[in-house]
Amino acid sequence: MKTIEQIAAELQGYDPQALPAADVARFLSLLVTPVTDRLELPLFEALGRVLAEDVVSPFNVPPHDNSAMDGYAFAGAALAEGGELQLKVVGTALAGKAWQGTVAAGECLKIMTGAIMPAGLDTVVPQEFVSVQGDSITVPAKLLTPGDNRRLRGEDLMQGRAALSKGELLTPARLGLLASLGMKTVPVLRPLRVAYFSTGDEILSLGELPREGAVYDSNRYTVFGMLRRLGCEVIDMGVVRDEPVLLEAAFISAAALADAIITSGGVSVGEADYTKAMMKKLGDVAFWRVAMRPGRPMAVGRISQAKSASSPFLASADSYQTNSNPNGAILFGLPGNPVAVMVTFLAFVRPALLQMMGCSAPHAPLLRACSVEAIRKKPGRTEYQRGTVNTASDGSLQVRTTGNQGSGVLSSMAQANGLIVLHHGQGNVAVGEDVDVMMFDGWM
Repeated sequence: MKTIEQIAAELQGYDPQALPAADVARFLSLLVTPVTDRLELPLFEALGRVLAEDVVSPFNVPPHDNSAMDGYAFAGAALAEGGELQLKVVGTALAGKAWQGTVAAGECLKIMTGAIMPAGLDTVVPQEFVSVQGDSITVPAKLLTPGDNRRLRGEDLMQGRAALSKGELLTPARLGLLASLGMKTVPVLRPLRVAYFSTGDEILSLGELPREGAVYDSNRYTVFGMLRRLGCEVIDMGVVRDEPVLLEAAFISAAALADAIITSGGVSVGEADYTKAMMKKLGDVAFWRVAMRPGRPMAVGRISQAKSASSPFLASADSYQTNSNPNGAILFGLPGNPVAVMVTFLAFVRPALLQMMGCSAPHAPLLRACSVEAIRKKPGRTEYQRGTVNTASDGSLQVRTTGNQGSGVLSSMAQANGLIVLHHGQGNVAVGEDVDVMMFDGWM
């Protein structure tokens, strides 16, 4: 296990007071380690989980050459002459059972989609393209080439080869693929346990009466939603006031119960330092000013388990399993502004959590879209602007911002379907210029 100091030493030019977004991602990739505990789950319960081992196909899929169409099967060598082809129909092959018999030259077999191709037949003409006269059909000239409309044995999955690899997220398509191999259950890594709490005396929980200077806690619900979309087991610890005793109890509980801890608020320069002081007391933590917008203040590290300490939350947490990691829990201390919380989660925390889940591809690809408006941008920081992406009449992707980009304006985040990612060295964007977009759809 590397310390914060050791990881920092591996980053050339590391400056915690002006840390580029790319260095944040690199730092976190060196900090986190995947869980190793495994479960065997029925397929219906495995959606969104991470595969714990390679899956090798025990047989060919499909097991036989078969027809991809309802039509007529024949030997493709008959197409060599290049002209119109007349064939006699000598039987019908149905899906689910092999046709018994032989097909001679000048003959064909009526065949249904999925039916096994009899020996010697390799081509299927769709039924809508032929003319039928009694027990014969006519195939138009230059319609087909040998092998058309035939599915080959093993073309989907070859016996003895990897069908899926360890670390892949189980999507609906991958569940279907496992089912095609006859697998009733699948080995997966256990879900990640993540504890979350908001900090601040100005934060109101839902149900509390409004008071001057206080705001309702939206971060608790956005973080909860993003964690659930990742398939994490969420330990909701509510709002923790700016009191050392309460903060210490919350961190102790979270480290004992969770693989990762997420907090919001209390990490900015100039704020009451109880939260930061407690992070330092209980763990190995770095405090950053990330060169990004929105966001900037962030804390990361590990919070140790304090075996001798007591916590009221632990006493009432019988439904949660104790964390077995002797190194404690990974900490992500996020800023307090609502949009800044979501952006830092999307940009940094989500990929780190996916890596902890054992996912082999934690970083989602960025799309390119044409900006339909000019966007102001200063080089020297990465900006994540809320945007809406749509499809233009020519099929290309277009994007525009959703208005006010203030870090506390959650309504513009709710209207967006992605983030326009303007990279560290990038300057102003002109109308018609392509930009990178991090899309929400599919998980958030």
